[in-house]
Amino acid sequence: MIDKAVNQPLAGKKALVVGIANEASIAWGCAKAFRELGAEVAVTYLNDKAKPHVEPLAGRLEAPLFLPLDVTQAGQLEAVFTEIEQRWGELDILVHSIAFAPKDDLQGGLLNCSAEGFGKAMDVSCHSFVRMAQLAVPLMKQGGSMFAMSYYGANKVVPNYNVMGPVKAALEASCRYLAYELGHQGIRVHAISPGPLKTRAASGLKDFDVLLHETEARAPLGELVDIMDVGYTCAYMATPYARHLSGNTVYVDGGANIMG
Repeated sequence: MIDKAVNQPLAGKKALVVGIANEASIAWGCAKAFRELGAEVAVTYLNDKAKPHVEPLAGRLEAPLFLPLDVTQAGQLEAVFTEIEQRWGELDILVHSIAFAPKDDLQGGLLNCSAEGFGKAMDVSCHSFVRMAQLAVPLMKQGGSMFAMSYYGANKVVPNYNVMGPVKAALEASCRYLAYELGHQGIRVHAISPGPLKTRAASGLKDFDVLLHETEARAPLGELVDIMDVGYTCAYMATPYARHLSGNTVYVDGGANIMG
């Protein structure tokens, strides 16, 4: 007989997944993978407009917590963690899968990016992860795992990625520094760098279909990844099997990142 602890290595774990917008979201792939491996999953939605798209997905996860979260709105982030503390009293896994830049600042090139747009992109896409980590730490009493979604454009120039390149570079550096600061508490932190995926967030990038085609042609495995590839990677990294891995940027891109 197969040991359930082996079959579901995340049984009994509590996960918060931030960033589900629809079934194409990377965050949805993570939430599904965590649930499949036995974890309970709390889910957030951006606002009332997004709620009808996310609520059925939360139902499929049997999510015990389904909460609004716009990190630009004062108090909402704190309210989410207060609910987690009251319902669960602990947290084992955190996924940050949100990013934003104003359209004009994203599509106009870095040189023309306004200070306000740069700051907005940095706050939502990077510093909100630091704020989440600060709130999550007291709940990770037995250690835990934190994940933030990055992209290859953090380290190499990807045409049309523009301001998000420097922002994601800051996010990856933040993951490394948090891994250093939190390691003594048994908390592991990783940046996950998926290959290009047809998500809602990616739709704002100019010539995104060209990027998809070029990545598929360049990747040694010869195909694009999907949200479950990313989800299963995060799920593995959250299990005891990866207990001594921390501070990495993990590429889930079919090997495309190794190519010149």
